[in-house]
Amino acid sequence: MNEALLRSLTPNVLGILVRRGADFAAAEDAVQDALIEAVRVWPADPPRDAKGWLVTVAWRKFLDATRADTARRRREDLVEEEPAPGPAPAADDTLQLYFLCAHPSLTPSSAVALTLRAVGGLTTRQIAQAYLVPEATMAQRISRAKRTVSDVRFDQPGDVATVLRVLYLVFNEGYSGDVDLAAEAIRLTRQLAAVIDHPEVAGLLALMLLHHARRAARTAPDGSLVPLGDQDRSRWDTTSIAEGVEILQAALARDRLGEFQAQAAIAALHADAPTAEETDWVQIVEWYDELAGLTDNPVVLLNRAVAVGEADGPRAGLAALAALDDSLPRHTAVAAYLHERDGDLTTAARLYAEAAQKAPNLAERNHLTRQAARLNTRRPR
Repeated sequence: MNEALLRSLTPNVLGILVRRGADFAAAEDAVQDALIEAVRVWPADPPRDAKGWLVTVAWRKFLDATRADTARRRREDLVEEEPAPGPAPAADDTLQLYFLCAHPSLTPSSAVALTLRAVGGLTTRQIAQAYLVPEATMAQRISRAKRTVSDVRFDQPGDVATVLRVLYLVFNEGYSGDVDLAAEAIRLTRQLAAVIDHPEVAGLLALMLLHHARRAARTAPDGSLVPLGDQDRSRWDTTSIAEGVEILQAALARDRLGEFQAQAAIAALHADAPTAEETDWVQIVEWYDELAGLTDNPVVLLNRAVAVGEADGPRAGLAALAALDDSLPRHTAVAAYLHERDGDLTTAARLYAEAAQKAPNLAERNHLTRQAARLNTRRPR
């Protein structure tokens, strides 16, 4: 295998695809897939015209990806913005693709990343943010996953846990990111719950419904974010909340607690409070303790620090926060909030401004910037 030849041909092939009408990002993905195919095929069957072979394969990969993306968008267009409660319709091929991409030859993390990219339609950047890793690291992980499955048969579908993780991350990106996939994630999780009797499937569906119920209240008319404590609770979808709570209670009654059930229990406690001041923060902290025992996700401990600050006072929250890595996403924003609650407006304003610079999306950046400006106007001169 002549790796130098592949490297030298890559810019030319990329340029040809762009001139044919492919956008640059899609062309890059297609060329990368063609290079992986070349690594697999060329040692046994080298082509006579290396450049022509790469152009042909890359263009075919681009067309396949475009068709898949068009099909995915068509499915999304068929989904109503607010998922209707009740029984799910018969499963379609999308859910089957989720299982097929969760192949046993892949590690769970690689299977999730590959599925999000190939089926979920998320970009490498969005997946990297969900995993809390650099974009370059995630790009390498996806490339390795593609190489791993390039010559295997997809007759051994993956396990439920991996598919649940994918659906959870797709929902999170749709709920809080740049791509609206939340309704699609709920639709597929309903289908999964209809065919698999598993408390964590039910827990994930309950969690999605409880979070999605707050969707209408999450943004102001101007598009700015509205924090949970400031949301107009009359705009919450009580039908979805009731359905989510009912599903969660049935799952918890089976005494097989998992992380999605624990997260749903926290969301249910928020939904149950008539006002932000009446939130049962003590019980929420207890559920975060349960959740921390089920997962090693540091974001759980970050959220727990906020809950501790509400239950036991901001200084207790800051003490819990001090034990965590300050490079965690949103760590600075949490510190700003707790310092504001403690009355240190100068420190809080500075931290809000710092957090705004690190925000993963424009809506969050604008919100944190406004928080800093609000405190700066309140500080004595």
